[in-house]
Amino acid sequence: MDFDLNPEQLAFAEEVEQFLDEYDDPSVFDLSRENLQLVDTPERRAFLGSLAARGWLGLTWPKDWGGREADEISEWILNEALAYRGAPQTGKGVGIIGKTILAHGSEYLKAKFLPKVMAGEIEFAIGYSEPDAGSDVGSLRLRAEREGDGWLLNGQKTWTTSAHFADWYWVAARTDPDDKHGGITLFLVPMDAPGITVRGIWTMGGERTNDVFLDNVFVPDDHVVGDVGRGFQYMSEALDLERFNLFMFSPLRQRLDLLTEFVGTATRDDVPLRHDPMVCRRLAQLHTEAEVARLLAVRFVAAATAGGTPPTVEASEYKLYATGVSQRLADATMDLAAPGSQLRMGTSDAPLDGRAESTYRFTVLETIGAGTSEIQKNIIARRKLGLPKNF
Repeated sequence: MDFDLNPEQLAFAEEVEQFLDEYDDPSVFDLSRENLQLVDTPERRAFLGSLAARGWLGLTWPKDWGGREADEISEWILNEALAYRGAPQTGKGVGIIGKTILAHGSEYLKAKFLPKVMAGEIEFAIGYSEPDAGSDVGSLRLRAEREGDGWLLNGQKTWTTSAHFADWYWVAARTDPDDKHGGITLFLVPMDAPGITVRGIWTMGGERTNDVFLDNVFVPDDHVVGDVGRGFQYMSEALDLERFNLFMFSPLRQRLDLLTEFVGTATRDDVPLRHDPMVCRRLAQLHTEAEVARLLAVRFVAAATAGGTPPTVEASEYKLYATGVSQRLADATMDLAAPGSQLRMGTSDAPLDGRAESTYRFTVLETIGAGTSEIQKNIIARRKLGLPKNF
């Protein structure tokens, strides 16, 4: 596998960096924002509008829908550059929902949603998890029952990030109670539909996620995504994208660079940390693991470009390994910054600008979102190693 970028890709990467240098707005770029932290502000939407104006939203989409039909590597270059600066990402609408609608949605759904996604004008929340169906989405219970020319949805979703500011809800519901995987259907529901209640949940990472309650929420047939009963298949494809796109490598690299800079200048008992062989050994190990994570990301992108569909095993391998490295980096940062590492961001004398404490709390979530580490191990064991379900 060739891990080098070709001249065209290098030119695009330079173009993106130049744009970010010129746009450099502290109200938009926030290096302390972790991979899963999502905010919605007028400044963020304006930034996405600037990306849309350059044709950078939906780079891989067909030209008929405003895309450039670029390869996956170009989209990866853009997302990594945005993440390294702490800039808003292109979002679920482009990378998860838009691509699923392109592949499986009706012409009505394409015409209704894709132009708004391409313009950066619409936000989505994803409703998969439930109180008794987290990583095992095949066990979800939210019901969708026939009602005239549509469906009535009843039940509860949880851990729905973005529900408090999203415009539309991408929600999975059970349309056949007797078929675990073949009885799930995807719907698009406006978040202001009658019967939807959103209740905030604050995580230990300081992020807001939500419970969402649906009480006789009516959804017309034309807002069913693809075929009735095929939702589990569509979700599986979308989760491969989510596992990769929500955990970009560059924020990990940015935090590792920050720790390396700290070790290069900090002292303990008047002895430079960089002279401690144990510290150097730990830092070298982290740099090695970070490079492995980067190459796993490149392998995912290369496989997606070659195969045309999200590679399931490669997505799970990358997420499992990269989020583990991220946690080990957070542990090391807390250890090496000593007692000061417990000071929060905004404290004037906090080492590493208070990032140690913040990322230590937040990286707990990384091994849960978009499927727990245990789920990723199961996928690798069954789909790559060929092991049976129960072994």
